Amino acid sequence: MKLFFSLILLAMLAVTSWASLEKNVFDGFSYLFAERWGIATLFDTYFSFTLLYLWIAFREKSWAARLSWLVLVLSLGTIAISGYGLWQIKKGRPLL
Repeated sequence: MKLFFSLILLAMLAVTSWASLEKNVFDGFSYLFAERWGIATLFDTYFSFTLLYLWIAFREKSWAARLSWLVLVLSLGTIAISGYGLWQIKKGRPLL
């Protein structure tokens, strides 16, 4: 699992950096919002982020941690989710 989360984190950091060299994220969003499939993809992505965040919120005890992870997941997406997985593995907590 550690290898899996690490590979996803590295891949997301690489592809995000690569995409940022072409245009900034706000230009990317305007392009996505111009297409129906772009909007559908964003809905799918953020519904998935919300479901994963609910799992994180269930596991975390404090409201401060829950709020922090909400901001991280909604702003960084899979980067934050893979970071959370690695953090839990480091703490020795089972993921399920």
